[in-house]
Amino acid sequence: MTRPSAARPIAQHSSARGPRAWSRLLRTVGLGLAVVLVSGIGVAGYVLTDLTAAVAHNSVQLEGGPAVAPDIAAYKSGFNLLVVGIDACEAKYADLFPGRCDGPDASSVNNDVTVLVHVSNTPRRITVVSFPRDLITAVPSCTAKDGTETSAQSAAQINTTYEEGGLSCVAKTVSALSGQQVDFAAAVNFGTVIDITNAIGGVQVCLATPMDDAYTGLNLSAGEHTVQGLQALQFLRTRHGLVSGSDLARIGNQQQYLGSLARKLTSGKVLSDVPTVLNIANIALSNIEASTTLTNPMTIVQLALAVKDVKPADITFVQYPTVTDPDNPNRVVEDDSAAQTLWAAVAANQPVLITHQNTIDDGVTVEPSAAPATPDPSASPAPSTGPATSATPAPTSTAVPLAQNVRGSTAAQQTCSNGDTSG
Repeated sequence: MTRPSAARPIAQHSSARGPRAWSRLLRTVGLGLAVVLVSGIGVAGYVLTDLTAAVAHNSVQLEGGPAVAPDIAAYKSGFNLLVVGIDACEAKYADLFPGRCDGPDASSVNNDVTVLVHVSNTPRRITVVSFPRDLITAVPSCTAKDGTETSAQSAAQINTTYEEGGLSCVAKTVSALSGQQVDFAAAVNFGTVIDITNAIGGVQVCLATPMDDAYTGLNLSAGEHTVQGLQALQFLRTRHGLVSGSDLARIGNQQQYLGSLARKLTSGKVLSDVPTVLNIANIALSNIEASTTLTNPMTIVQLALAVKDVKPADITFVQYPTVTDPDNPNRVVEDDSAAQTLWAAVAANQPVLITHQNTIDDGVTVEPSAAPATPDPSASPAPSTGPATSATPAPTSTAVPLAQNVRGSTAAQQTCSNGDTSG
């Protein structure tokens, strides 16, 4: 099928006296701001220019893209940031994951979280698309970081692409699937989640029912909790702790966490704490693998400034449109029609509207208090036959309704996980 493509090339603390001192101060503050804003959606950043050398040394050139990023203003159709969560067994934390880090799969590294963050040009909006780890899709040939060439595959599980060809291969696969050029990319590991959530004092999550997952060791009662460190990672990794036990339910659970994190960051409670910002930067430098386009600190500043005023209502989390794989009931494949609608809206710089009505089987419910009194009639969803927990908040401008099987929420919505206590 032909998908729309983006309309651009594949692309110290001292007194501030005088212009030079102000420049240094603004640069430091800007970089600190960038650290938190970009970390908030899964990517860590940098505080001082001379600290970027460590990141640059471990950077990855994205196939088909520039070696360095142009000015953000050059991205007339907005820009795309790929966030890859890898299950690398770092020595520092390996003992926390018995079985996974001392078993036969300990040497393999998969991209079990694959998220494409699209930031529109004007007005600024953020659309966060999560690709299920069990998605079967075509994978192009890739050049791995060591120069090894991998063979193209007509059908492979998307979470194997990092193991096969590294960060660039994940980006190339997502680009081929979406028609969107990946401009920036970063891979983060278990340690990133553990250390950064500790640094910011945790993230508040909500459970509609208790959650007990023997696989990750997570056990939470119904209600609100602040998770950080290992518990935050357990929350993000849990699948068996959710009512349907599916990877799609896990995405909803992860999106609840990201929505809560976005609300915390935009509240100013984190951004105003300079020591916290600096601590996050130091943590990030030891955990991140970035594309070469993300190694310039001024690029990070530009990214941060581009998204710092985006309201939670204009941050939409979308589960990539899928249907059950006819060849394997435990896997999913692309819902072609629904995906075309999503990518056409992204390419046209239009907001999207989630029309799906959450039920007990969706991993998360939507709290009724999050819904506005009057929806936007120009973007009303089609009628649903399933029970709903609440209406979807209306966008700030006319939006493109997504198919009813496309799950998601906005950062302005309070969602609560549907836990499974059966273990």
